[in-house]
Amino acid sequence: MRVMVMVKATPGSERGDMPTEELFREMGEFNEALAKAGILLAGEGLKPSSQGARVRFSGRDRTVSDGPFAETKELVAGFWLWQVKSLEEAVEWVKRCPNPTGEESVIEIRPLFEAADFGAELTPELQAQEERLRAKAAANASKAAR
Repeated sequence: MRVMVMVKATPGSERGDMPTEELFREMGEFNEALAKAGILLAGEGLKPSSQGARVRFSGRDRTVSDGPFAETKELVAGFWLWQVKSLEEAVEWVKRCPNPTGEESVIEIRPLFEAADFGAELTPELQAQEERLRAKAAANASKAAR
């Protein structure tokens, strides 16, 4: 199963506080362990919400709001995508993670939908389209990494 592991924002991450050298080292070692175990699919830190925007949908209308956004506890400061056997395995890995912000923080784990979760509504044609999009996204990610 694939899961998204989200590091929730903190006042420090929203200020743009940078991790210490020690935390960079610890997180690098943790990420290397994830990669070596074959779990790590992707992972990134996010800039503060003050550098972002939101688009609110209401029917056909779109409203854009620039950051920063209130309710820091509802924001995400970073994420990983992992391939694990179970939610319990993901929890065990998160328990091994260094404190990602250096202050009181929360990490949330959420399973991703898989094709089988959608039933008959995801027709063979739509499944093929999804597979083409995933292949193109992987190629784009590979190009961007260069």
